[in-house]
Amino acid sequence: MPPHVVVVGAGMSGAACARVLADAGVRVQLRDRGRAAGGRAASRTLHGRPVDHGASYLTARDPRFQEVVDGWTARGLARPWATRFATAGPDGWGTTSDGPVRHGTPGGIRTLVEDLLVGLDVRLGTEVQRVGAGPHVDGDRADAVVLALPDPQAARLLGPDLPAERAAVEGRAWEPVVALVAGFAERCWPFADGAFVEHPVLAWVADDGARRGDGAPVLVAHSTGAFAARHLEDPATAVPGMVTALREVLGVPAPQWEHVHRWSLARPAGPREEPFHLGDAGVGLCGDGWGSPRVETAWLSGTLLGEALLDRL
Repeated sequence: MPPHVVVVGAGMSGAACARVLADAGVRVQLRDRGRAAGGRAASRTLHGRPVDHGASYLTARDPRFQEVVDGWTARGLARPWATRFATAGPDGWGTTSDGPVRHGTPGGIRTLVEDLLVGLDVRLGTEVQRVGAGPHVDGDRADAVVLALPDPQAARLLGPDLPAERAAVEGRAWEPVVALVAGFAERCWPFADGAFVEHPVLAWVADDGARRGDGAPVLVAHSTGAFAARHLEDPATAVPGMVTALREVLGVPAPQWEHVHRWSLARPAGPREEPFHLGDAGVGLCGDGWGSPRVETAWLSGTLLGEALLDRL
């Protein structure tokens, strides 16, 4: 009987880890409390089209991930989007210097995670309560367990019999973000693609029609962490302030419609050097919190942990 691994969290990192294990013949089961896979690689259908209200884009610096992105691009799941963005601040408008190619996704960034999960045993709507030594997941024995979750979520699941794993994820600050999707009658903003904003309310605004390639007059704005922290209990209360800020910074009219989503654990406050954690208890930890908060980091973290588990198993 091949080894059995339970992966908790069906986002980019969990999917990448599970893909490595499954392709090597390991029996893998993914459990996720959400109604859809993807985690913060999140897409939602609004007014008849997908909108990315979580991760904004993906870049590829690592050759292995570049190969994966090239495959997604060849199959139409990803598309090159931009190499620079606008900046908006007290001194007016500017642009960033050229950087790596940012890729958007015609069908939504969640489709990339779903592509990694094809053929795998994914249990959505499954709330995990406890991971313990053995290892066990809610009393079910496994040869290894992976928590592909933000640190605070992983910490809540780890039992007291896993002190090393708890120490690896406790006490680290994470920043919240409120994402506002705003639809307009026409494209009417003074930038192309996206803009980093220096403002008490706004940090980033993406032209969702440009990154998706359909030209829809839709913006997705991400708040600052400080602003989000004041609206986590009821994210709808963030809408007036974010709309006002959009109109102030961009000079746009009132949107025709809005949708808001809170990310209580959007990104870690600081980077890590380690790409994952794997101790003697057979419980691994991975995600974009193990490195810097990028889609590529999540994929690499899960992939490297999967390969380390193969060496163990």
